[in-house]
Amino acid sequence: MSYRSDFKEKIQRYETGEQERILQALSWREKLFMDQDPSGKAGKLPLAHPLGVAAILTDLNLDADTIVAALLHDSLEKTALSAGAIEDRFGRDVGLMVEGVTRIADISAKSKTLQEAENIRKMFFAMVTDIRVIFIKLADKLHTMRTLDELDRGQYKTKAQECLDIYAPLADRLGISWIKDELEDLALKYLNREVYLQIKEIVALKRGERQNFLDMAKEDIRREAEAAGIPISVESRAKHFYSIYQKMRKRNKAMGDLYDLFGIRILCDSIENCYTLLGLVHRLWKPLDGRFKDYIAMPKSNGYQSLHTTVMAVGGNLLEIQLRTRNMHRIAEHGIASHWLYKKGGVKGIGRSADISLVNRLRDWKQIESESGVNRVSESFLDDIKRELLKDSIYVFTPQGKVIELPAGATPIDFAYHIHTAIGEHCAGAKADGAIIPLSSELQNTQVVEILTTTNARPHVNWLRTVRTAKARSKIRSWLQQNDDSIIIEKNIVAKKKPSLPEAPPLPEKETEPPESRPLRPQILKTDTALLHVRVEDEKNMMIHFAKCCHPVTGDPIIGYVSRGRGIIIHRKNCSNLANIPDFLERKIETEWENADSVLVKRFKVEARLSTDLFSEIEGAVRKHQGHLIEGRLEETSVNRLTGFFTMQLEQSEDLKRVLKNIRGIPAVFSIRTLS
Repeated sequence: MSYRSDFKEKIQRYETGEQERILQALSWREKLFMDQDPSGKAGKLPLAHPLGVAAILTDLNLDADTIVAALLHDSLEKTALSAGAIEDRFGRDVGLMVEGVTRIADISAKSKTLQEAENIRKMFFAMVTDIRVIFIKLADKLHTMRTLDELDRGQYKTKAQECLDIYAPLADRLGISWIKDELEDLALKYLNREVYLQIKEIVALKRGERQNFLDMAKEDIRREAEAAGIPISVESRAKHFYSIYQKMRKRNKAMGDLYDLFGIRILCDSIENCYTLLGLVHRLWKPLDGRFKDYIAMPKSNGYQSLHTTVMAVGGNLLEIQLRTRNMHRIAEHGIASHWLYKKGGVKGIGRSADISLVNRLRDWKQIESESGVNRVSESFLDDIKRELLKDSIYVFTPQGKVIELPAGATPIDFAYHIHTAIGEHCAGAKADGAIIPLSSELQNTQVVEILTTTNARPHVNWLRTVRTAKARSKIRSWLQQNDDSIIIEKNIVAKKKPSLPEAPPLPEKETEPPESRPLRPQILKTDTALLHVRVEDEKNMMIHFAKCCHPVTGDPIIGYVSRGRGIIIHRKNCSNLANIPDFLERKIETEWENADSVLVKRFKVEARLSTDLFSEIEGAVRKHQGHLIEGRLEETSVNRLTGFFTMQLEQSEDLKRVLKNIRGIPAVFSIRTLS
């Protein structure tokens, strides 16, 4: 059979003894399936898949143990074979890898169930023990996507969406760009076949139109490099289909309006030559402002290094150019696998610790889990994984110049807890590039971040809605549960305990009785000071506090005064307590709502039947149109009836009708009306 002979050809790169072990595993697998199905009718397909998976891993230059494990990766679930039998025949590493892959069950990317979260948890924590398990899983998914036409059409979209949500981002985080690109393209093919075929046709047509231009550009580059005495290789490349699709959506353009479907990649032998060649390219053609990225000085978390620039080339054509060394190109294609160290009977791992930040962060997660004594996951775990581990990262600096990697959207509070738990717990303010910023603001790439601490500062419950990292969220929840007896925390909802009643126990993880059998505790979304910005005279982003006596909200006439030791306190102008403040006239300061004219802030009232999920459903309806709940309260006002008051911020006035329509569409809602 051709696929078997092709595989034998692929493993010629291994030593003779390793080839024999690989072929022994292949023969053993064939015998296992023949024993299970003596007719041999089921033998062809089960053999084609593991051979395909093993061939992909051979392309990544992984060790013989990984290839053997790939050939046997599904044998535990499809035959009567035991992990012990595999270990006896091929060694402990192979046995553990096969067992690790078997434990990772199929996942459904759309249903965020506890079982799904637990499966993903197993998969990611398997990387901490032996990252080769994940290489096998990625190869398994890629070969499945290549042969998806052989499966039931009903499984297409589920498996394709799963690849977009989990496996393509995972391949990207591990730096294996060709697997990431192919998974995304195949996913697009099955999720939106019409668009996929249109892009494929456009790329083929554009290639012919652009070939002369690309050839001329490459020749110009070669000529300049030769004059500078720098040996290079230059190649043109077509962007992969999914990236084109994303660009169409981002720029809101039709396929025929896209002209930068091709780029040029220049490979050389040293970092110094990369920068020299960059100068030569910019001398040939004018660079576009804001389109230069230096991933050599600031590598991506997966180890990717390259210089990216976009220039206005011949005839006004935009041209994207990448410059990198040949070693950087090898890392860009194979990622972490390019640093694989394989020593017989000895160490296994990755060549440089800098290239396994994902694994190190997973170790941190596992440590947090161990310290908290919790070895099961909530439904939010999948969202945490996608947000923190599979999305883009940012890099910020400490004042001492240390580089800190955080997920995009991270705040100064995340930064503080990353440095040390004690810094996070005593965080009172933050500076970015020397300027004071709100603790809830999103950090930007390459900022120098400084945390301001005081001994009397402590975590605040609103921080749970601000932070983006699992470590910060876990530490804040732990501190609040141990030190603040006035609140009960469940997910992102805070319930105030009634002082006249005995202390209520923490909300259980799972409902043990119907919600109708007991009163619903008031659900409170405390004022989000991150959105209620105040302008103090001509200054913005000052460190301020809202007075608890009059609780000023957006739109109220307000006045501030400079207190001793607490900064600026904001009151309503008609607050009765102002008369009791010593030296108020001398210490008062004019203030106003900074965002009163720039955004739409609306209050609304909701009447609904009893529902434990209503709070989160309302918040989801607002967020669907880029809105944000600033504050809110939801409580049971009569038997099986809820009343809620909320304040929301919207980016555009036309979003108001859409948000109100979404809230009216919530099954539990009887009525909704705006109050301001």
